[in-house]
Amino acid sequence: MTVVTSPAGLDNRVVVAGVPRRWRDLPAPALPSPGAVLTAGAADALAVVRHHAGYGTELLLAGPTRVDATMRDELRAAGFAVTLLVDGVPQTTPPATPRAAEAGRLWLLTSGSTGRPKRVGHTLDSLTTVRAAQPERTWLCPYAPGSYAWWQVVTLSLTQPGQHLVVVDPDELDDWPALAATHGVDAVSGTPTFWRRTLHRDPEALARVPLRQLTLGGEPVDQAVLDRLRALFPAARISWIYASSEVGASIVVHDGRAGFPVGWLDRVTLGRPILSLRDDELVITSPHHGVGLDGPVRTGDRAQIVDDRVLITGRLDSDEINVGGSKVSAGLVRDVLTAHPRVAWARVTGRRAPVLGRMVVAEVVPTTAPLGSVTAAAPLGSAAAVLLGSVPAAAPLGSATAAVPLGSATAAAPLDEGVLVRWCAERLPDYAVPRRIRLLAEIPVKETLKSDV
Repeated sequence: MTVVTSPAGLDNRVVVAGVPRRWRDLPAPALPSPGAVLTAGAADALAVVRHHAGYGTELLLAGPTRVDATMRDELRAAGFAVTLLVDGVPQTTPPATPRAAEAGRLWLLTSGSTGRPKRVGHTLDSLTTVRAAQPERTWLCPYAPGSYAWWQVVTLSLTQPGQHLVVVDPDELDDWPALAATHGVDAVSGTPTFWRRTLHRDPEALARVPLRQLTLGGEPVDQAVLDRLRALFPAARISWIYASSEVGASIVVHDGRAGFPVGWLDRVTLGRPILSLRDDELVITSPHHGVGLDGPVRTGDRAQIVDDRVLITGRLDSDEINVGGSKVSAGLVRDVLTAHPRVAWARVTGRRAPVLGRMVVAEVVPTTAPLGSVTAAAPLGSAAAVLLGSVPAAAPLGSATAAVPLGSATAAAPLDEGVLVRWCAERLPDYAVPRRIRLLAEIPVKETLKSDV
């Protein structure tokens, strides 16, 4: 078959399982088209991308756990051959209904946060959202193969000269800082949960990685995790990205503050997404959208204006908790908890309760960092007050954060449910204070590198 493309990054270095090579030296396994390729291995996944870039196959790439038996049948009925690829060895089941391939088409599966994952059509071109010349970087990619975030890092390396790639397999995730330091990684893209988990497990190892670019995406980001990363990497650029399979990379913020500026709402700029709010839902009209998703797309994410920022607090179907008729944002209560200097991660949900109907409950992972090693900022004043309907007396109006001395009674006290309830009670209206807080030993993380928040 004739090679149809020659990406500009073919001479970039790619490190898989500790072995460096170049994109152009990767194997290109013979795969059917249209084909759904299921692989969890980084080497196999990159080889599939190399094959697609060279031959323009119609491809869906995903981890095996993301495609259950029912979905495999659906894919075969839609004309896909389904291939399980392990260590370069393919096992292929032919399509139930053969059809002609659509040249160059890439299919991504949505996250499935609102139900079963759906297929969204793209191309290498529509997935390549970084086109301007970039400073030379060595990127670490911890994402699961085939996810939108994975494609963003992979296409950057494949299409841009000087963008080298170190890929992490799932069994290497806990030790990624050592791997990154060994191979000269200076740029890392990960979810906020990925960063919180690393800060919790081994902040000293993280600090030894010479990072110049830190990127967070895939989840709501709070000020506490941004501040903790800034404390470790004062000279690095820290970016938050809002992106999805449906609308592509739509929001990029580099100022170190949670959310994005209010002035970006409804702004029309050629070639850039239009961001809007409708009934507290983020709506995006994007030039990077998937097939058939032109025009305004309702994202399902809840967004609210606080002072001069638009904060994305969580999914519409899970962020709002109705406590006796009062609306509570689970995301904002989570931000109050994670602002405590001894909290590494928190999840806030609603639970059925007599009389009130629902009550706020939380799970928390305490930080292992010694007191005095972290500078914390706790949201007070307008951030919680505007959205939760009450103005705390603990901070002046208009302030978004208030410094918390680590030598204070709150920081020095042993962390338990009572300490955290009091912390929240000083910053939130009574109905928004969690009534139950369970302490966990480790930050839970899914294959997508997200927590269930």
